[in-house]
Amino acid sequence: MGIIKVTNIQVYAYHGCLVEEGKIGSDYRVDVEVKANLQPSAESDQLKDTVDYVQINRIVKEEMAIRSKLLEHVAKRIIDRILKEIEIANEVTVEVSKINPPIGGNVEQVTIQMTLNR
Repeated sequence: MGIIKVTNIQVYAYHGCLVEEGKIGSDYRVDVEVKANLQPSAESDQLKDTVDYVQINRIVKEEMAIRSKLLEHVAKRIIDRILKEIEIANEVTVEVSKINPPIGGNVEQVTIQMTLNR
């Protein structure tokens, strides 16, 4: 088993429960960790045998572009797509962070983390 991490994917999106969040948007950070059997790719040296991090980045950007009220909802969509599209993925962990959330205080970010096994 091995782990491939794609960290600090920066996206501007429009998630949140407030109407204003859907109009103004904000900055987000997404971190993805995929556990998979990396031995075949270590032997073959072929992209087809591993987790393609370009594909992970594309999935994140596409799903972050779809508005959700809750970060949990968008994280679940990202996880579901990775498990569906990347056959060797056994476990996926996604962290979605809203930078400078509008919560009436000086808060750098809020983060949700979700993990799902195949």
